Amino acid sequence: MNTGTAGNFRQSELDRFGALAARWWDPHGPQKPLHALNPVRLAYVDARAPLMGAKVLDVGCGAGLLSEAMAQAGADVTALDLAPELIKVARLHATESGASLDYRVQPVEEIAAAMPGSFDAVTCMEMIEHVPDPAAVIGACAAALKPGGRLFVSTINRTPAAFAFAIVGAEYVARLLPKGTHQYRDFVRPHELAAWLRAAGLELEDVSGLAYMPLLNTARLARRTDINYIVSARKPA
Repeated sequence: MNTGTAGNFRQSELDRFGALAARWWDPHGPQKPLHALNPVRLAYVDARAPLMGAKVLDVGCGAGLLSEAMAQAGADVTALDLAPELIKVARLHATESGASLDYRVQPVEEIAAAMPGSFDAVTCMEMIEHVPDPAAVIGACAAALKPGGRLFVSTINRTPAAFAFAIVGAEYVARLLPKGTHQYRDFVRPHELAAWLRAAGLELEDVSGLAYMPLLNTARLARRTDINYIVSARKPA
């Protein structure tokens, strides 16, 4: 675990996801579930913080699936990841697609310190379960928001159902994800995330389930939050 001066990350996690960079944009590759989830995440954000003309920060952007989609929806996007391999692929794909956005290998804590209160919306999808101190990430995201801005976070609940689906099913049975992608101890219960949001001065507005159906390779919002879920929180004006 790398903390302290080394930053809020685990090098093993960066190495694992960096190794997937070359196939990140392959809809049939190791990020296949993310390709199905991406339109749902995009619509969720846009419905609560309209993207056209908005200044948006995407934290833990990977190789840019959501970042690029938000830019194409009219947002001014700054996207961060600590895996250089992912940012390289993200930049290459944006060049090929014609999308205009700012990709950076930079921690959110630096952005929050240098540009406090600068963003209309901050997105942090499938990221907090991969860092040693998720509460610190939430705090930095909140600091980067303008008053009245919204933070969107998606993650995995720490439940037996999530263990069965996200680890046993996705990694070992269906092999949708590489083995070791997730650690059950790092999954986040909604009440834990809600407490971090409150501590960061944010108001929780919504908690919705994200249902992924592997056989159909489709996703949708759902009432059940016992596996994947997404939240919206607002910074008071």
